[in-house]
Amino acid sequence: MELVARKELLELLIKEARREKTEICGFLLGKTVGEKLIVEDLRFVSNRLQSPHEFEMEPLEMVEALEEAEGRGLEIVGIFHSHLKCPPKPSPRDLEGMRLWPIVWVIVTPEGEARAWILKENCAEQVKITLLKTREEEG
Repeated sequence: MELVARKELLELLIKEARREKTEICGFLLGKTVGEKLIVEDLRFVSNRLQSPHEFEMEPLEMVEALEEAEGRGLEIVGIFHSHLKCPPKPSPRDLEGMRLWPIVWVIVTPEGEARAWILKENCAEQVKITLLKTREEEG
């Protein structure tokens, strides 16, 4: 499995993680092509816990994101959130969420780290992230 996204999408997540005092969270919108998850867009969702240590997505905004993805012919290919003061590895609470939402989870840090994970047989397994050139770099 591989997560493929334009570099500017990941840069936006890191920028928001640096700017916010609470964990950011939301969905990765895109398509599944074989073993590749192609991220086409992000949908930020409010962290209703307003916590720097954990997140819980606002339910109404989650429904709106799901409807938006469907309306655009996209899937929810992943969930993203930030860890402000610890490495980008799933916490015990993240693992609980991964059991409920068995899709790829991307965790970013304000320091610019990003890792993707999927739950396999109750263990978090790292997923390769491939970054594509930005639209500007493509010219």
